[in-house]
Amino acid sequence: MKAKTGVKDRSKEAAREHYISRSVISKDGTIIGYRQLGQGPGLVLLHGIMESAQNHMQLAEALADTFTVYLPDRRGRGMSGPHSEGYSIEKEVEDIAALLTKTGAHFVFGVSMGAVICLRAALTLPAIHKAAIFDPPLIINGSVSTDFVARYDEEIAQGDVVSALVTSMQGSQMGPPIFNIMPRWLLALLTKMMVTSEDKKAKSGDVTMRMLAPTLHYDLQLAVEMDGKQESFKAIRAEVLLLGTSNSPAYMKVALDELVKILPKAKRIAFAGLNHGASGNTDRGGQPERIAQELQLFFA
Repeated sequence: MKAKTGVKDRSKEAAREHYISRSVISKDGTIIGYRQLGQGPGLVLLHGIMESAQNHMQLAEALADTFTVYLPDRRGRGMSGPHSEGYSIEKEVEDIAALLTKTGAHFVFGVSMGAVICLRAALTLPAIHKAAIFDPPLIINGSVSTDFVARYDEEIAQGDVVSALVTSMQGSQMGPPIFNIMPRWLLALLTKMMVTSEDKKAKSGDVTMRMLAPTLHYDLQLAVEMDGKQESFKAIRAEVLLLGTSNSPAYMKVALDELVKILPKAKRIAFAGLNHGASGNTDRGGQPERIAQELQLFFA
């Protein structure tokens, strides 16, 4: 493996050369592919909604001098197998368990739905000694509506990926505030331009928004499954770091407020001026080096 440099000095293409592709077989036989880079104690980075392993490569590079970083593609994405029949959050926990067993890693960092999965995993997997949790989309006392899911599913079934993305973006409050006042036709036009541009630029192995769009169904399924289950996290014994940003969706801030009460020993950090995409690559507006600094302190 080549010597690593700072995130700011690296292109996405160069970053591709700095990892090894591996896989592990989960309990139900599903193949979970992952990227491995760096050296030191094992740290699993679990991506969130509308993401794959490639979206956190720069964060992994920033951590690779201190940790051996493992970036799995969650089910239905990239190098991993499909969502199996009877899919639930337990399947995701089994995937993490298989990866921890193979690698000997004891640290996990979960983003968005990956954060919810890491919390659930920390309940039952003693291999997890420390867990960093970034913007978990837990539904607390109706903090966000899931009424949009039926429309999203219908649009996906019709093959209208752009409309489905707009519906999910508005329903999950993931876009910038201006999206709330922008006419839907204009938002759809901008989304179509973005998806088309990404399709044209995509290289072999890239996981695009068009490919990721159907996976939203399963993440929304997990959000509904975990609705009202936050009290169960009281039993977590691992050390927990709760991370959020000043510009994250309101319901994610509510979730972190609730987790601080449930996990009184957990430390909480809010990144001023950043948003929900802060941990991702810079081409999506992330600032991974700022996130990496806090993770290095916590997992050291």
